Amino acid sequence: MLQHTGLIKSLATHGDVSVWASSYDETASAPSWKNVDAQIGSFPHVRPFRERPHNYLRRLNEFVWDYRLMLPSRVSMQKHVRDKRLPGQIRALKLPAKLLAYGGTEQILENALERLLVAYPRSAEAADRLAANKPDVVVSTGPFQFEQPAIFTAAKRHAIPTLAYIPSWDNVSTKNRMVFKYDGYIVWNEQNKEELLDVYPHARQVPVYVVGAPQFDVFFLDRFKVDRATFCSQQGLQAEQKIIVYSLGSPNFLKEHHGAIEMAKRVKAGHFGNVQLLVRPHPIHDNAEMRGIFAEFGPNVRLQSTPNAGRDLIRRTQDESQIVDWVNTFRHADVVVNLASTVTIDAAICDTPVVNLDFDPQPNRSDQTLIKDVNHRWNHFKPIAESGGVWLVNNFDELENAVKVYLENPEMHKAERKWIAEYVCGRLDGHCGERMATAIADFVKNRGSKLEK
Repeated sequence: MLQHTGLIKSLATHGDVSVWASSYDETASAPSWKNVDAQIGSFPHVRPFRERPHNYLRRLNEFVWDYRLMLPSRVSMQKHVRDKRLPGQIRALKLPAKLLAYGGTEQILENALERLLVAYPRSAEAADRLAANKPDVVVSTGPFQFEQPAIFTAAKRHAIPTLAYIPSWDNVSTKNRMVFKYDGYIVWNEQNKEELLDVYPHARQVPVYVVGAPQFDVFFLDRFKVDRATFCSQQGLQAEQKIIVYSLGSPNFLKEHHGAIEMAKRVKAGHFGNVQLLVRPHPIHDNAEMRGIFAEFGPNVRLQSTPNAGRDLIRRTQDESQIVDWVNTFRHADVVVNLASTVTIDAAICDTPVVNLDFDPQPNRSDQTLIKDVNHRWNHFKPIAESGGVWLVNNFDELENAVKVYLENPEMHKAERKWIAEYVCGRLDGHCGERMATAIADFVKNRGSKLEK
């Protein structure tokens, strides 16, 4: 978003821009930032909160709000995933949390917790930088992350206005709470805004800008598009054969690779005719391990490379070649298979048919109920799964049939796919980055500050 959209270029017309990026260093990643019209710096050192009292009270606050809001996504995740991993001392917080929630004291608790956390300096380096060159606004593009809230507290102590960009349409309903109260928010769409106002009462008192989804601007920029022959040559595919893309989610959440293995077996056995399967791993998959799994299935099954594999999440960035791979994978796919992931949106933007698993592909099906919840209860994905724009399948035979039908009739569900893309992204014109820049400039102007030209 910062490197490949119109956000920074447009923002630079309003004033000087500085970017602190955790993915930046002066050697390996510096070339990918060279064309960005901003002063680029490494991210300041951040230390963690203390386990007691900070993290202990943060967990208590999480439980209190979960009991108060009862968001389907959070309740489901707690039941099927998090409760199984909770140590006893954290589980013991649930009873007092329930009492606090029923007593309606959640906002009092969170206000007190915010004061406690702001008073604890996590980044002396950030505080020094902000004091030396006091900006008109600090924009956090990762308010749910470990590192970026530390910059908020430094800005708060220097009375610098803050904006939080909510970087995905699922964050408000699935992520742990933003304890800090920002001076304004930027979201993708009207549904995100409504969720934000419901879940974070403070947001009703500050500006909330709806700008679309800047991350997806790259799908509309010609410089990232290549023709099918070029893309297939780069991926070791044949341009004249149909391409099925099987996109995997995080292995830390669900073990989806079993589904891709079954698809690979069926492609090799000729169930789909003369087609190709391109398996797109999640970036945290180990490439060597994945290559070992899929190498046995022959030339019609390919594993797409993921250059960031194994790299810490905050150290990842995407150069232009990786953006080209991402965009054209979904432009040239004939069918996309996935399990309730954001690639559903990638495919819908490109009007590529999507088959979505409504079952657990693991042999023991231990996550069957969780997957049903994701598709039919989770706040962000239920409207997508039940829109008619994706083909929900309940077993591998249904998956095979859906793929075959889509290969023969790719126009099926076209209108519904368009609805998905518009519902999630808001705007589909490639200018969301510019709108985000306008929102930031408007925020600064209306707070009485004057950007330095």
